[in-house]
Amino acid sequence: MQVNGYQGYDLNSDEVDADVVTNLVEVKRQHGVTAFCPTLITAEEGKLVSALAVIRKVRAADPDMATAMPCVHVEGPHISPAPGARGAHDPDLMRPPSTAEFDRWQAASGGIVGIVTIAPELPGAVRYTRELAGRGVIVSLGHCDATAEQISAAVDAGARLSTHLGNGAAQLLPRHPNHLWAQLADDRLSASFIADGHHLPADTFTVMTRAKGVEHSILVSDSAALAGLPPGDYETPVGGRVTVDEVGRLVLTGSNLLAGSGRSLLHCLAWVVRHTEVGLAPAVQMASSNPARLLGLAGRHGLVPGAPADLVVAHEDSAGAITVQRTLVAGRTVYQS
Repeated sequence: MQVNGYQGYDLNSDEVDADVVTNLVEVKRQHGVTAFCPTLITAEEGKLVSALAVIRKVRAADPDMATAMPCVHVEGPHISPAPGARGAHDPDLMRPPSTAEFDRWQAASGGIVGIVTIAPELPGAVRYTRELAGRGVIVSLGHCDATAEQISAAVDAGARLSTHLGNGAAQLLPRHPNHLWAQLADDRLSASFIADGHHLPADTFTVMTRAKGVEHSILVSDSAALAGLPPGDYETPVGGRVTVDEVGRLVLTGSNLLAGSGRSLLHCLAWVVRHTEVGLAPAVQMASSNPARLLGLAGRHGLVPGAPADLVVAHEDSAGAITVQRTLVAGRTVYQS
């Protein structure tokens, strides 16, 4: 539900073309992902509209690409500019929510923007949430500096998801109340978690998923374009100078501020199984059928009769690492190791 890029293919670069999008689909399949939500982050409206138009063109030209990218996730620009809450997003490009801008996104994309992450404390956020929810769009709460009351107001208006809960938040929060407790306590919200071993400690992940329950917990990679690349310093359009360290963590160079995830969803799944109480079967559910159900993808709810045969054949070694041997989409092999 949250893929910004992988192995150099960047959906948030200044010039996204069809090759970037199609190559990203192929690379994700090599890592066991049969479908994902291309994720665009805070940027000028023109840049967002241009990327959306490219994704629309790729999907329209090939039904296989449309299946691989059921909808787009726009994360920002309607988020908090506060330090910590904004993450690596550029505060100069942030702006209040606007249904007129959303309409322009949908016009450019052909109506495929299916998730929008917002900070619920922004002016007009409740009205915006109610409007988008009425159109069937998933409004997700994240990168915020909200009060518990503002969280509740957004959920009352139709918000259904928390974006990478526990991240995109201030380093220091009031002990209670705060927006994390409010989101964990509300059963109307599902929550996504970046389980790469860097964004959340194992004990934090354990407590949060206990609160949400398996049914309302979703694993995401939040993979950035630098994910899967060798260690070193890189220049990126998001965050500027970013360092990939020896363990695959992405940080703004010279700091400890995370700049997206450097791991695949399969790596996240393996980390969950190795380091938490969540077993393989519920971890797979969190990574596949739970997001499919939230997105309303008909039939894509696991290994059941009549479901599309989107399958991953994988091998787990003695250290717990999982590698993909074969990926199938609708019963057809799309990757073979």
